[in-house]
Order: sequence, then structure tokens, then C-alpha cells
Amino acid sequence: MVKFNDTYVRPLINGGEYKNMRQKVSEAVDTLKNKTGAGSDYLGWVDLPENYDRDEFSRIKEAAEYIKNNADVLVVIGIGGSYLGARAVIEALKSQNYNLLKKDTPQIYFIGNSISPSSLNEIVSLCEGKDIAVNVISKSGTTTEPAIAFRVFRELVNSKYSKEEAAKRIFCTTDKNKGTLKELAEKEGYATFVVPDDVGGRYSVLTAVGLLPIAVAGIDIDALMKGALDERNACLSGDEAPLSYAAYRNYFYKNGKRLECFISYEPCMAMFNEWLKQLFAESEGKDGKGLFPVSCIFSTDLHSLGQFIQESGSTLMFETAVKFEKCENDYVIKTQEGNLDGLNFLSGENMSVVNEKARLGTLLAHTDGGVENFVLSVDNLDEYGIGSLIYFFEYACAVSGYTLGINPFNQPGVESYKKNMFALLGKPGYEDEKERLEKQLGL
Repeated sequence: MVKFNDTYVRPLINGGEYKNMRQKVSEAVDTLKNKTGAGSDYLGWVDLPENYDRDEFSRIKEAAEYIKNNADVLVVIGIGGSYLGARAVIEALKSQNYNLLKKDTPQIYFIGNSISPSSLNEIVSLCEGKDIAVNVISKSGTTTEPAIAFRVFRELVNSKYSKEEAAKRIFCTTDKNKGTLKELAEKEGYATFVVPDDVGGRYSVLTAVGLLPIAVAGIDIDALMKGALDERNACLSGDEAPLSYAAYRNYFYKNGKRLECFISYEPCMAMFNEWLKQLFAESEGKDGKGLFPVSCIFSTDLHSLGQFIQESGSTLMFETAVKFEKCENDYVIKTQEGNLDGLNFLSGENMSVVNEKARLGTLLAHTDGGVENFVLSVDNLDEYGIGSLIYFFEYACAVSGYTLGINPFNQPGVESYKKNMFALLGKPGYEDEKERLEKQLGL
């Protein structure tokens, strides 16, 4: 369960204004529960931890076991919500150095999330001489970045294995009934998993989109779903934590704050922060509204961004820190002969204690500097804790978006760059636009 601590924020706010915002949050909750708001056809994530497809869940586990037993490398192809959630969970629970650690699970590489030829060629070279499997994730099968990558890795699989063996090594997570990728999978005999119609990409980590790669990494997806389920039950029962968080976010936005900085004191949470940035940016950044999400890993970034946050952040931002109450892999600081670094006063101390004192010291310094700080905490950095955090943020984001007065489930601005790119590349049907854009660019 996620706990919310606003101890260092409460004294800094106008109680009457916050009370009014909290009332708006209650109205937003009603909108969400009654499915009367914009984008209500994308609320499948709300009950997903309870109503997920058990048969597909079993097939995900079976596919993961097949990949673990038959592949040295899993190549995951997708962009945005089709890769961020899975990578965030894997790195949080298995380390950002997952591929370098000695283990009995395949290396996992994520590709199709950029159009960089150097990045693509690098992953191809890492697959040389290894048995590979591919999980391509795309609802349509025609999104440019993953489609290019899938061309390359499908050809690689087909050239390395027989037709029958190749079909066993390609897994497609796509639309249930239609689309280019679905048609290809049926034609070639690839195993398929479903991108649900009522769950948007940034909310899809607890569907097959995220669960297959996560399971291949050896992560207990039952425990992940249990954490999400318990958090879901708490949220729908009126737990105050996500509602207070949503209310404070909107309160600070109304009072001039423009950035929310997601903070963790664990480097393995860096990709989880990236998932949070997509979740909130795509959900709330529209109609000229929304907080701009940024992130830091402390204490690392205190030595690069700390100066700015401390002395110039008060009019611009607030911080949301995620804390894990227990440390499962601690380190005891030893005595150094001669005390050359002057740190023998820490001898015999757990490093986790030092990290916690750094967190508290930073919290006090930043709040003294006018940068408000919330703390969200769970007991452990494990499957249950991460599942809880995933659902907490999804729910709080949806409620916060409705409070802001926007549709939290669409992303109309994402299409603009695609249209320009297609025109500049000469895609049929974009001829007039190509001429206009080239004139604008002076080409």
C-alpha cells in the first residue's frame, strides 16, 4: 500500500484554497467512477488488476518460460507505453545493469523506440551468435519506429532459423481482431497477445504489453498484480493518499508552479521515473494546461541540479519523492585505517541509513528553500511494492486530469510530428504538404 506524507507541505498552503481543490478532486473521482468524463472508453485499467484475462495470463507465463529456455536474448520492440512500463519494472526490480549481471534469464534489449541507425545496429551486433526471440508490441503494426525495427529483427530471425522454428520465436502483442501486425501473425503462425481496446499505451504495463517481457526477466507477475489489486481496492474505497496527492498537484499548478520533479534515492528507479513522465505528460499536457514532469535521482543529481533546485526552484516546481521503507541488500561501512577520508564516524553504520539521512537533509533544505516536498512510500522495493506504485500513479493521474478539466486519456499532439515526417519523407498522399514544409525549412 502506498502511503502519502504531506507533513512538510501543509504549513505552506492556504487551507481554504486547498479545501476547495479537494472538493474538485471528489467531483473528479465521481466522474471517473461513473464513467461520465471525456475518454471514458479508455478506463479498462481501472478494474484490470481484478478482471484481467486469466487464460492470457497463463499463456504469458508459458511464453516466458519458452523464451527463458530457448533464447539468450529477448528483443522487445515498441515505443512509448509499449516499452517504458516493462523496462521500468525490470530495471527497478532487477537492476539497471540487468543485462550485465550473471543470471539464468535472457538478456533483454529494447529497440524500436527511436529512429537512430546507430542504436539499431548496436542491438543487432549484440545478438550475433546468440539464440534470440522477439516480442513486437504495436496495436496497428504500422507505427514507424517499431515497424522499422521489426523489419530488421524479423529478417534476422527468419535467416537464422527454419520457418517453423522462426514462428516459435516471434511473439506479437497487438490488436485482438485487426491490423497489419495481427494479420501477419495469423499468416505466419506467431503467438499473439492482446493490447486491450480500452487501455491506452501509458496505462498498459499490467497487460500483456508489459507482462511478457517482465515475466521473461524472472519477475513474479502474480505478486506484481497482487500489489496493484490491493492498491486498486484501496483507491476505489476512498483511500485519501491518491486524492490528497491529486489535490496538491492541482493546488500548486493553480498557484503558479509549472514543474513536478519526481525524485528517487535508488538509481534503479530512473526508468520508472521515465514511465511517470510519459504517464503525466501525455495525460495532462494538453489544451495549454498541465505540469511539466521532470525527474532526478538523488543524491546523484544533487551534485548537478541541486544548486538550481535549492535557490531557483521555489517559484517553478515542487518535488514528489518515492521512498522504500526497507532495504533488502544493505552494506555496512567499515573502519578505514588512518581515517583518510574522515568518515570513520560512520563505521559500523548501514549505508541505507546514510541514504535516508541524505533524503531527510535534502527534504529540509529544499522546503526551507521554498520547494515543497511530498513523500510517497511503500514497504519494499519488490513486485508487490512496484505493483502498488503503478496503480497508485495511474489512479492519481486520472483523477488529477479530470480535476484539471482535460481528457486524461487522449494524446492529440503526438500525431503532429508524424504528419510532418511522412510529408518530408515523400509518403504518398502528402505531396502538397511536402512542398509546403520544404519551403518553410528553406530546402
